[in-house]
Amino acid sequence: FPDCSCVWTDWIDVSYPDSSDKNSGDYETFENILIANPSWECAKVENISCRASKFPNTPLEQLGQIVECSVDSGLICNNSDQPIGGIIPMPVCLNYEISVCCTPNRPECLPSTTLSTTPSGPTSTGSTASPPPASTTTPT
Repeated sequence: FPDCSCVWTDWIDVSYPDSSDKNSGDYETFENILIANPSWECAKVENISCRASKFPNTPLEQLGQIVECSVDSGLICNNSDQPIGGIIPMPVCLNYEISVCCTPNRPECLPSTTLSTTPSGPTSTGSTASPPPASTTTPT
């Protein structure tokens, strides 16, 4: 069997929060990573690790910041969400970096297209049809 276990990337940091703009933040999203590095490829993000670059050994929860760290989008931190206080006195995002565990981009590791299209074939469309409404016309 091919080894398709995910492979961790180096720490990625493509976005830096602007402390003077409350509408700014730190956005280590997969979209931004691709913009910064068009050759980056990750067939499927299976796991993610996020950390503040200045506090690499401090768990995210202990930083006191409101941050989203997910395999769906990456890391999102909005300055406007941050409470005053915590690890830094201003309501500003720290600079974060992420590492993701990627499925190898090889045909034998990717889900085959035939598998994903079979369940949603013509069989399911028949069952979703609703019966005609019973009482839309009232006899006059």
